[in-house]
Amino acid sequence: MARIFAPEEILKDIPLMLAYLPVTLEIALFAMVLAVVLGLLLALIRIRKVPVLRQIAAVYISALRGTPIIVQLYIAYFGIPMIVKYFTIQSGGTYVADTGSGIVYAIIALGFNESAYLAETFRSALLSVDQGQIEAASSIGMTYPQALRRIILPEMITVALPNLGNSLIGLIKGTSLAFACAVVEMTAEGKIIGGRSYRYFEVYISLAIIYWAITILIEQIIRLIEKRLAIPESPKIAAGADAKTKQPSESSPVGKVAL
Repeated sequence: MARIFAPEEILKDIPLMLAYLPVTLEIALFAMVLAVVLGLLLALIRIRKVPVLRQIAAVYISALRGTPIIVQLYIAYFGIPMIVKYFTIQSGGTYVADTGSGIVYAIIALGFNESAYLAETFRSALLSVDQGQIEAASSIGMTYPQALRRIILPEMITVALPNLGNSLIGLIKGTSLAFACAVVEMTAEGKIIGGRSYRYFEVYISLAIIYWAITILIEQIIRLIEKRLAIPESPKIAAGADAKTKQPSESSPVGKVAL
């Protein structure tokens, strides 16, 4: 009689699915880079209130945040080849279907989706930068791009870092939907293993352990980076602040004139 639960299958399945961890990380990291670039661009467009582009950015963010990621993956998987085919034929070339581009479609869909959320994260972080520093940079002759590179972005990254870590974790978990683009990563491999052994429960426990471990690792790395980026308060400034908060009491001889 077959056992209902076989815990040894969990230990056996984990190495099999870890073999596809590089695919999962590749999708997540490239999608993260794409999301950061697009998200920062969208945030700057909205803050600078660029005509037309500002309205386009608002529609883009609303559309991507208002539709399921699985739908966006299918749109990328079926839509991008159609666009490529159209322009290839229009230019007089011969279109050849590339069945190995699923990972590219997954990166594009996940990156675009995450950029809509990072745009708001970056927008809030950019607005948190002290306006006085930007004005000071302008007064010494810095252009806005120079101030952005030397002052605004470093401070913005410090503020946005926790949310960036959460975004990366979300993307890693989001890669489990990449099967929609015919990509075999850890979750897809888990389904294949479960189809062979009919031990789906053990397979998904194995997957949960792997994703959980990756999440904990990323959280610890982000905390270490936060500690490295933290700016300690100057002892002189701290001492001055303490002195200002102390008020002389009536019993204190300070301020009394001796008769």
